[in-house]
Amino acid sequence: MRVLGVDPGLTRCGIGVVEGVAGRPLTMLGVGVVRTPADADLSHRLLAVERGIEEWLDEHRPEFVAVERVFSQHNVRTVMGTAQASAVAMLCAARRGIPVALHTPSEVKAAVTGSGRADKAQVGAMVTRLLRLAAPPKPADAADALALAICHIWRAPAQNRLQQAAARHTVHATKGPTA
Repeated sequence: MRVLGVDPGLTRCGIGVVEGVAGRPLTMLGVGVVRTPADADLSHRLLAVERGIEEWLDEHRPEFVAVERVFSQHNVRTVMGTAQASAVAMLCAARRGIPVALHTPSEVKAAVTGSGRADKAQVGAMVTRLLRLAAPPKPADAADALALAICHIWRAPAQNRLQQAAARHTVHATKGPTA
């Protein structure tokens, strides 16, 4: 499974590609950050994020895109920019028919470190270890994107089984008892 992880942001949008399957060693195929100038017009910043993500999709051809789920923050401006960058990532994937999964920050931290309250340094250290890298990816947005991809690879099989079970339950529930 090849997953493009996206840690959305307007100034720095972390991007990371990981390949592998749950229970086996994973491989990092690429990591980086799409940057936009803080003083640029919002529409131009979103266009730059879109172009950057499209380049990564063209180069790496992921099967899935994992995006950090935007959560409520105290700073409304920050959450708005994050949500807008997140929407751009989802749009780019949807345009190509690539499934998108949203993962919360605590879900990603728990998957990678074992604690949903891990700090950036702990996430970076575990990403480095799990992908057998020489050093943690910098900036933290890049490491977070890789953590998103890892989280998806590890959690997707269980989530798929749950969705299939729920679908079977729904089919049986709608048919009702047989005579």
